[in-house]
Amino acid sequence: MTGHVAAVDLGATSGRVIVGRVGADTLELTPVARFPNTPVPVSDGLHWDILGLYGAALDGLRDAFRREPTIRSIGIDSWAVDYGLLRDGRLLGNPFHYRDARTERGVAAVHERMPHAELFERNGLQFLPFNTLYQYAAEPVDLLRFADTALLVPDLIGYWLTGIARAEQTNASTTGLLRVLDASWDHDLARALGIPDGLLPPLIKPGETLGALSPDIAAAIRAPEDVAVTAVGSHDTASAVVAVPMQADAAAYISCGTWGLVGVEVDRLVLTPEALAANFTNEGGVDGRVRLLHNIMGLWVLSETVRTWERSGHAIDLPTLLDSAEEVTAAVPVFDVNDPRFLPPGDMPGRIDAWCEEHSMAPPRTRAEYARSIVESLAQAFADAAIEAGRIGGVDVRTIHIVGGGALNELLCQRTADRAGLPVLAGPVEATALGNILVQARAAGFLSGSLEALRDLVVRTHAPRRFDPRA
Repeated sequence: MTGHVAAVDLGATSGRVIVGRVGADTLELTPVARFPNTPVPVSDGLHWDILGLYGAALDGLRDAFRREPTIRSIGIDSWAVDYGLLRDGRLLGNPFHYRDARTERGVAAVHERMPHAELFERNGLQFLPFNTLYQYAAEPVDLLRFADTALLVPDLIGYWLTGIARAEQTNASTTGLLRVLDASWDHDLARALGIPDGLLPPLIKPGETLGALSPDIAAAIRAPEDVAVTAVGSHDTASAVVAVPMQADAAAYISCGTWGLVGVEVDRLVLTPEALAANFTNEGGVDGRVRLLHNIMGLWVLSETVRTWERSGHAIDLPTLLDSAEEVTAAVPVFDVNDPRFLPPGDMPGRIDAWCEEHSMAPPRTRAEYARSIVESLAQAFADAAIEAGRIGGVDVRTIHIVGGGALNELLCQRTADRAGLPVLAGPVEATALGNILVQARAAGFLSGSLEALRDLVVRTHAPRRFDPRA
């Protein structure tokens, strides 16, 4: 039996609505809508245009039901950590963007009360200055007290579709407020940090039904009222890892887009001093798996470099730029892509120059050299993190899988293989949407089995491309 489900997949730079047709030997994707996700700077900081995103998602869902009226379920995933505050169901303002500078004061406020090492024992997360608990600490106290709930972005979209407020576990695990030992809210930690208990909604697991579409929404998108909104791995990386066609006991994965999430999948928490020192994170995965991973700055560095040149009036064709980068024979600097200076928007080439000068390296000279330098730096960071993830997690990494948009970057895939000395298997590109769709399809009864069974279907229908390491 085959059936149809719809994925709303919201990335940090774009969103999409994709219809999946799924059965025991079938996994087909039909993109029906793509739309930009552009942050908006206003007087108090950098925000997401959440209403614009929601409107675009509704338009995409309307088109999806027009094309395929038999869709039985909708699942939503997005980037992590960012949230909307609500009071009596009303949004109190557009969510802040995690790249907004306010997170700096949130870090200071939290660490005055509890250092990172103690937080790690409770939440298992690497230090990232934009984790949700730091963002809460940057909010005005009166605003937090006035709000009666906080919903992460995919939970907020799900609430608007159904009227039901829940927090999906894989995304909740990125907030810093989920207790790793039993995957429940750490209310003691929240109170210690001055975060009202009421902000944290009830939890829901991937595969559980959030609820049916509200009658008004069903009418607006011309869908049957009994269509379910199903919780998926709503952190986009959690969904992406579902669709990595890997043998988890012998592989590392890189979910590569705006960010590069590099890690291994394990069945237990890794809260060792070694994991803490290496700044690795234990995030929730589908079916109770643990995503032991490290955040790498990702293709953001390249994208923001291109945007810097375009703001100066230069038209840049990315495929042509990467072709030119592949032809570079001169030595280029390999810089630390995780340096905090590369996190905010701005003059990325200038920041690369400054890093090189501070480290007594000659900066790149041409645009092709900048692109090659970025690719080499990402490849080195990916290779190092993949090998370290295996060592810390006790996984014998013999293959590295790259999924997401980075799987299309042949130079990055090849150089990661070269620098790691391991084969790289690239694809699927739409891994996040695939994982979203697979979890929905299993919940709807179109599929059955473990994550391994779902991944076997991915291998049979979306074979990856292999890059062997060169001498």
